[in-house]
Amino acid sequence: MSIIIKPIITEKITKESEVFNRFGFVVDRKANKIQIKNAIEAAYGVTVVNVNTMNVRPDRTTKYTKSGLISGKTNAFKKAIVQVQEGETIDFYNNI
Repeated sequence: MSIIIKPIITEKITKESEVFNRFGFVVDRKANKIQIKNAIEAAYGVTVVNVNTMNVRPDRTTKYTKSGLISGKTNAFKKAIVQVQEGETIDFYNNI
């Protein structure tokens, strides 16, 4: 089971990483905080201080088009905000 799916790179998360050493990841929906902590430490070689998780609900939308009413939704996922130890960082832009 792959716990880390992908990192989240947005303006808000980037600002959090610069100021508070917090990084965001999309993780497996069945993973708990201990599994997420161990996976981040093994993958990036950093010491994790704190893990916050949240389940993001799917967004539903309805569009009125020429062919009629079209409804759809986005996928639900689990997001983890990981705080690493002071002085350590995770670099997403270099392939090591």
